[in-house]
Amino acid sequence: MLASHNAHKIKELKQLLKDVNVDIVTLADLSDTEEVNESGSSFKENALIKARHYYQKYQMPVLADDSGLCVNALSGGPGVHSKRFSSGNDYDHNIKLINLLRQAKDRHAAFVTVIVFYLNDDEIRHFEGLVEGTISQMVVSQEGFGYDPVFIPNGYAKTFYELGSDVKNQMSHRALALKQVLEYLYENLNYK
Repeated sequence: MLASHNAHKIKELKQLLKDVNVDIVTLADLSDTEEVNESGSSFKENALIKARHYYQKYQMPVLADDSGLCVNALSGGPGVHSKRFSSGNDYDHNIKLINLLRQAKDRHAAFVTVIVFYLNDDEIRHFEGLVEGTISQMVVSQEGFGYDPVFIPNGYAKTFYELGSDVKNQMSHRALALKQVLEYLYENLNYK
């Protein structure tokens, strides 16, 4: 099970898992609209809270993640509060971020994902992906997922949004964490 209500995230995860011989179930497939309170103080804690909750509810292996943007000039914020950074949508989050960094000299940031793979109560694994970069001077689009329209990964001159999903999915924080999940599946559970 992919334990997320976020359609963009599910699409991204399904794309990254397309070559794995496993049936993927989403919360939408089960008409489950319950929101789990992500009360942890770290990405790992929040991912574990979600994974444990849905494992106990459905008794099937669960992949749950928590992701966010950590900005140096904001002391690591918005961090675990990335999706609640402003009272609005992704575009509003990006505008708030750009405004807060207007005078900042240090625009370094990192996208972080922690995926928890909850096979059962005795076998719980976590995997972390991190991509470093900088925050652009402006929001390049009102479209795009999360902070993609403002995050420029190191080694590139364009934001994740401008690079497109094919490039992003090869190098994103979520892709890096999921590659570790896939290695674990192949090496330990004979999924191929």
